[in-house]
Amino acid sequence: MIAMDPTRPLIVQSDLSILVETNHPEFDTVRGTISRFADLIKSPEHLHTYRITPLSLWNASAAGMPIEEMSDFLQRNAKFGVPTGVLSIIRKYVKRYGILRMENVGNELYLVSDDTVVLKEISAYDSLKRYLEDTRGERAIAISPISRGVLKQELIKLGYPVEDLAAYRSGEFLPIQLRKEDTMEAPFQLRDYQKHAVDAFNRVGEGGSGVLVLPCGAGKTVVGIAAMARCNCATLILTTNVTSVKQWKREILSKTGLAEDQVGEYNGTTKEVRPITIATYQILTHRGKKEDEFSHMRLFSQRDWGLIIYDEVHLLPAPVFRATAEIQATRRLGLTATLIREDGREEDVFSLVGPKKYDMAWKELESKGWIAKVACKEFRVSLSAFDRDRYGASGARQQFRIAGENTAKLEVIDYLLRLHANEQTLIIGQYISQLELIAAHTGAPMISGGVAHEIREELYDQFKKGQVPLLIVSKVANFAVDLPDAVVAIQVSGSYGSRQEEAQRLGRILRPKSSGTNAAVFYSLISEDTKEQDFAMKRQLFLVEQGYEYSITSWNQTTK
Repeated sequence: MIAMDPTRPLIVQSDLSILVETNHPEFDTVRGTISRFADLIKSPEHLHTYRITPLSLWNASAAGMPIEEMSDFLQRNAKFGVPTGVLSIIRKYVKRYGILRMENVGNELYLVSDDTVVLKEISAYDSLKRYLEDTRGERAIAISPISRGVLKQELIKLGYPVEDLAAYRSGEFLPIQLRKEDTMEAPFQLRDYQKHAVDAFNRVGEGGSGVLVLPCGAGKTVVGIAAMARCNCATLILTTNVTSVKQWKREILSKTGLAEDQVGEYNGTTKEVRPITIATYQILTHRGKKEDEFSHMRLFSQRDWGLIIYDEVHLLPAPVFRATAEIQATRRLGLTATLIREDGREEDVFSLVGPKKYDMAWKELESKGWIAKVACKEFRVSLSAFDRDRYGASGARQQFRIAGENTAKLEVIDYLLRLHANEQTLIIGQYISQLELIAAHTGAPMISGGVAHEIREELYDQFKKGQVPLLIVSKVANFAVDLPDAVVAIQVSGSYGSRQEEAQRLGRILRPKSSGTNAAVFYSLISEDTKEQDFAMKRQLFLVEQGYEYSITSWNQTTK
C-alpha cells in the first residue's frame, strides 16, 4: 500500500480523469509518462485534465507499456491514492488487448483466444457470424482472409481490440539500399530515434502494421524510407498533395540507390505505376459523380505491393479506409504527428492501419536539438467597430468567420512584422478573402489552392533561399511542405477547434534552422470575447499536451 501524500502532482478520479498540477516541480516528467496512456482533454493554466480511455490503454499496450508500469506510476504520484475501481478498469481494458488474436495455421487464418468464454461470446453475436467460419476446437475459429480487416473493425466496436499476428505477403521484391552519403545533404545517417521508430515497426525482423507518431520536422519521410529499405519490396506511398508527392520522390532518390525510373508519381496530371509509386489521397477518392465508383482505387491492386505507407494517416479519407480493410495481408505503415482525427475514427486507424508502435515527445526532440525550440504566443484582439456591429447581428457560423477575419488583426500583423523584420515569416489562414487582403496590405505573395503547382513550388523555393522573406499561405500549406528556415508563423484564422490543424501549422516552423538559430515563434491572433476565442482554447490542447508553454496577451495600446 502506497501512502497518501498531498505534495504529489496528481489527483486520480473515479471517472478515469486525472488532474495534474502544472506548477509542480515534477510536471514535465509526469506529463511525459501520463501522455503514453491517457489523453489531454482540458488545459487551463494551473490544472490540466487527462482522461484514460480504452483506446489510449490499447495503444499503450501495443507500444509495450505494461499494466504494472501504469498502475505503479499512478500510485506513486497520486495525492490521495488511486480509487480501486480505476485500477480495476485499467486492468480490464489492458487485458483485452491480445485476448483475441489473428494467427495463421498452415494456409488458414484463425481468430484465436486462450479465453474460451470470450470466444464463445464473440461467436454468439449475430453481427459477426457472417465473418466467422468453422470452429477449430475451443480456442480457434477459422475466418476468411478477406474478412480480416472488417472483423477487426467490428470487434473493436464491441470492446475487443484484435492483436493481428497473421502473416503478411512479401510482395514484389525490390532491393532498396540506403545511401551512406545523401546527394543533397551529405553525410546521411539515421538519427537514434529514427532507428528506434523503424525497429518498433519492424518487430521480430519483419515489418507488420502500425503507426509511428513523430513531430513535424523530425524526419517522418526518412523513417518511411528506412522502413522501405528494411522490407525491400514494391511500395505504395499515399500522401496529402502534389507538393508532398514531389518531396517524397526527392527524398527517396537522394537517400537510396533507386533510379528515377523506379519511382513513379500518381496524381491528377501524372499516372506512373512503378515499383515505388507515390499517390495523393485526392486522386484515390476522385470520381465523376457521387454514385460513380472510385476508379483509381484499383491502384491498390495494380502491383504486388509489399508495403503501403500512409503519410499523415490522421487524414486518411473514409473511402481509403474501406480499401485498406481489404488489403490486410499487405504490410501497412502509418506516419503522423498526431493521432487526433476530427471525425473521431481513431479506432479505425488502430484496427486497419495498426496500433501506435512508437511515439516521440516533441519537447524531448527539442531538448536534443533535432527540432526548433518554439515559443507559442496568443494575441487577443478586440473586434473592429465595423466587425463588432456585424458580429452582433449574425448567426453562430457567420460570427466565427467574422471573428477570424477581424480587420483589427492587420495592426497586430504590422507590429509582428516590424518585430521580426529580418526573419523568414509565414502568415497562415483559413479564408482566402482575408489572405488576399493581407497580401495586398503587405505586398507579399500568397499561395492558395487556386495557385498553379509550378508557381507554388517556385515561391516555396524562393522562400527557402531567402529571396522571399514573407509568404502568405492558406491551408494548402498545412501539410507536408518543407520550409526549414521559417522562423515565425502568424496564424490569423483556422478551422474551428482543430487540434490536428494546430499541430500541422506549428510543424511549419519546427525544422532546425540552417542559420544555427534554433528558436522560432508561433503566434495566434484571436478575436477577444468571441466564438473564435472559445475554439482557440480547444486548439491549444495539442500544444500544451506536447509541453509547450502558451502565453496569452491582450492587444492594447501598451503592447503597441
